[in-house]
Amino acid sequence: MRFEDLLGDGHLWGTIYDGKEKDALSELFDKWEDIGWLKTFFENNLMDLKEYFRITDVNQAIYDTLDDAEELRCLIFDIKPEERLSYLFRHLEDYRTFEMTLGREKAKGRAKGIRHPSWLRLYAIRLEKDTYLITGGAIKLTHTMEERNHTLEELHKMEMVRNFLLENGAHDLDSFIEMNQEDI
Repeated sequence: MRFEDLLGDGHLWGTIYDGKEKDALSELFDKWEDIGWLKTFFENNLMDLKEYFRITDVNQAIYDTLDDAEELRCLIFDIKPEERLSYLFRHLEDYRTFEMTLGREKAKGRAKGIRHPSWLRLYAIRLEKDTYLITGGAIKLTHTMEERNHTLEELHKMEMVRNFLLENGAHDLDSFIEMNQEDI
């Protein structure tokens, strides 16, 4: 497992899993912009799409995802230096009201207009205020992540990365950077 500074300023990092060439965020955007992958995903998850979002047209779901992915990409990569990523990320556990060491976080897409809320999610570990490590993401069509294998897998990846960091003594940004430099 390796980590890459995605913005070049030390505030957003991407996980590169063993056997992968790209970081988790790049892989997500590749999927979310691949019409064939999206078509298969929404066809396989059509019941959730209907039940939770009242959408029956796979093509509409594809269009919405392409639009939301572009909006989310702009929010992340066009962020101004004086702005912070913390306005995008929230605790993964809605009931958590405190900060914790290497807390699990989520960012949601920001759907434009009057249509449904975005189903795009980024998952990250909070290294410190305004500094996040992307572990993955998903199209979340159900109420909880435990309801579907693809979102449950994202929970497992978050926990695996969090455990890796803790086992290697990376409990904050400074120790993360130190660990990351040792691996280079």
